[in-house]
Order: sequence, then C-alpha cells, then structure tokens
Amino acid sequence: MADTMTAETSSAENLPSEVATTGVAGAVPASEHTDGHHTSTGLSNEKLAMWVFLGSECLLFGGLISTYMFNKGRIGPGDVGPDDVFDIPFTSVSSFVLLMSSLTMVFAVSAITRGDLRANRIWLATTAALGATFVAGQVYEFTAFYSEGLGFTTNLFGSAFYALTGFHGAHVTIGIIMLMSLYVMSLRGSLPQERAETVEIIGLYWHFVDIVWIVIFTIVYLFPQ
Repeated sequence: MADTMTAETSSAENLPSEVATTGVAGAVPASEHTDGHHTSTGLSNEKLAMWVFLGSECLLFGGLISTYMFNKGRIGPGDVGPDDVFDIPFTSVSSFVLLMSSLTMVFAVSAITRGDLRANRIWLATTAALGATFVAGQVYEFTAFYSEGLGFTTNLFGSAFYALTGFHGAHVTIGIIMLMSLYVMSLRGSLPQERAETVEIIGLYWHFVDIVWIVIFTIVYLFPQ
C-alpha cells in the first residue's frame, strides 16, 4: 500500500503545471480568461459604440458645414447677411462659456475616478449649467437675428446658418439631459466609483460637441465671407 501511494505522488509531481494547478488536463488557467466586457481593441463595448457614433456625427456635421460654406455667399440684393446681424463679442463670450464646460467635465471624470462622488455631482451640475447658459445665449441670438430680418427662409445663407448652428444647439441640449441624468443617478446611489466609465463616455460626447463648436465658430463667425 505504501509503495502504491508513493507511486501516485511521484506521478502527480510529473504532471504539467497547468494540470497540477487546475486538476483537469487541458483546462485554461483563470489568469488567461479574457474579460468579455471588452472588445479586441481594448475598449469596452459601450465606449467603442460611442466612438463609432461620434465618427458618424463627424460625417453629419461635415455635411452641414460644407452646405453652409457653399451657401454662405448666396445673399440676394437687400437681404440680411452676416455683417448685418452677427455680434462677435457676444458670441465669443458664449463660446468661452461652452469651452469652459469641457474643463469642468474633466473635473467630473477625475472626481468619480478617485471616488469623490460629491465633487462629481458638483462638476456634473456645473457642466450642465454652463451648457444651458450657452443654449440660452444661442436662443437669444436667434431671436435677435429674426427680429432684424434673418429668418430660416430669408435666403440660402439663413437656411444654412440656422440648420448648422441649430443642429449643434440640439446636440448641446441632449448633452445637458445626459449630464442631469448622471446627476440624478448619483443622488440615488446608482453611480458609484465602479461606474466611472459611464461618466467618461458622456464626457467623450461633451468634448466632441465643444470641438465641433470651435470649428463652427471659426468658419461661421470669424470668417463670415
């Protein structure tokens, strides 16, 4: 009996390390299992989906910007043009407010990453407030333009201008709704530190909207003709 046990022990010692560890021949060690939450790119499914969505948005805004540039000079005699309505100082301040919201969004992501949920809520609310200020300024601007005679159907310039800037304003509004949704989730305790990537994904969308506005502001307001 003793000789048999000695032989079995000796055989176990000669088994490959993978089998000795798992106890089953051909089994894959736990350390070699991949996380199904991530794609082959190293990004999570949610983050990859956001990047794909933003790529499609680039094509959409590219088309709107191209349409505006093609039609911005099509102003009939006596029609209202950009030189008649644009208020560069006002729009510059409004643009600065929106760009500052990118900084507060970075602070929000940083706060939840380190587990400071209270600071995360503060920065989320601040970002949403800055975005709402920008949208309010855009509504005021559109109202002023309309009162001065530039409507959506006044000329091709007006149509292209309102389509481009209005579509961007709609994106900012959607971003504000997303931010406030995160704020409410955090208040209810359903946005812990482990879900920091959710805030980061919304941050990607918000930064994209800000970058697009830089392009729009440069093309539309700084170089109107």
